[in-house]
Amino acid sequence: MIVEYLLVRQNYTRPILGSVTLIVFGAFIAGSRDLSFDSYGYLVVFLSNFTTAIYLATIARIGKSSGLNSFGLMWCNRILCGPVLLLWTIFRGDLEMTMNFPYLLSPGFLVVLLFSCILAFFLNYGIFLNTTLNSALTQTICGNLKDLFTITLGWVFFGGLPFDLLNVIGQLLGFIGSGLYAYYKLIGK
Repeated sequence: MIVEYLLVRQNYTRPILGSVTLIVFGAFIAGSRDLSFDSYGYLVVFLSNFTTAIYLATIARIGKSSGLNSFGLMWCNRILCGPVLLLWTIFRGDLEMTMNFPYLLSPGFLVVLLFSCILAFFLNYGIFLNTTLNSALTQTICGNLKDLFTITLGWVFFGGLPFDLLNVIGQLLGFIGSGLYAYYKLIGK
């Protein structure tokens, strides 16, 4: 919300601000018993959230001002980011590791890689489409709802996570905030 305000002077109503505040409050409650505080981990998560906010707000702004559709935005993103990422993979040694991967030309690996690329394309297309049709904040809330299903399925099928009442309460507050946000957006408040 702050990035959207800084980039496009987007203002939000009190119900929207309240629902987002509830989401943030729930995140603080869910993480309140994190005894394994790792400043590097928190820094990485903060930087990831910050750059994602800038990225989504920029997509929304450029999409509305340029008239490009989702495919056009994806193409421009690829043209701008491709060379930077190629240089980064060369610098970090990832390209050399990939070329030396023993199963690089294995048919099974290539099929899995192809399906992974197809899924990545549809994920990016969905993100660009959602962000150009809605706001960057709506895309973020959709991510929270995705997390609801991911966490629930993880608990049901994989277990291994000790039950912590504060964590569950915090997550529930976050999901209630996401639901309220979607409701207020739907009714136009």
